[in-house]
Amino acid sequence: MGKRLWVTGYRSWELNVYGPHDPKLAVLKYMLKSHLQTFLDDGGEWVITGGEMGIEQWGASVALALKPAWPSLKVAVMVPFADFGNRWNEDNQAALATLRQQVDFSASTSSGPYKQPAQLSGYTRFMVQHTDQALIVYDPEFEGKSKFAYEAAVAEGKRRDYPIDLVTMPDLEEDARNYGEQQAARQDE
Repeated sequence: MGKRLWVTGYRSWELNVYGPHDPKLAVLKYMLKSHLQTFLDDGGEWVITGGEMGIEQWGASVALALKPAWPSLKVAVMVPFADFGNRWNEDNQAALATLRQQVDFSASTSSGPYKQPAQLSGYTRFMVQHTDQALIVYDPEFEGKSKFAYEAAVAEGKRRDYPIDLVTMPDLEEDARNYGEQQAARQDE
């Protein structure tokens, strides 16, 4: 197992998750926690993600919550360009800024503001080259923006040993069942 995990996947709007109290978010964080705990139990050291609203920001927040149990864990948020998120509403910009302050490391892969799509492909290339494996919440049958990350990870896997932990829609349905059973068991206690 590698030491550096790239966490990426669907944006919040692609999963129809709107706000911190959406019940789907509890299931997604449950799934992320389970996968991150396995990574950490296997000797993982870095959780590296992006700043997109959705799996990336939730992955970073779940990783930060795991730090007390894994004090050596480091969390990084990388963004593709310096003014990433500047077109978001104030609440979303503030959430990203807060998250970037909480992690161990944060930077942009391109020092200037957004100018061209090549910055996005450069970011994706940077992420696969600076990680050892990926956790991608993405289903090829339900395309979204994460398609590019998935394709880059698959291509990297053809060049070197680069395991991909792919979480698909059926996997999320299974996680939802497991989460529901866990919640029901807690209520029965």
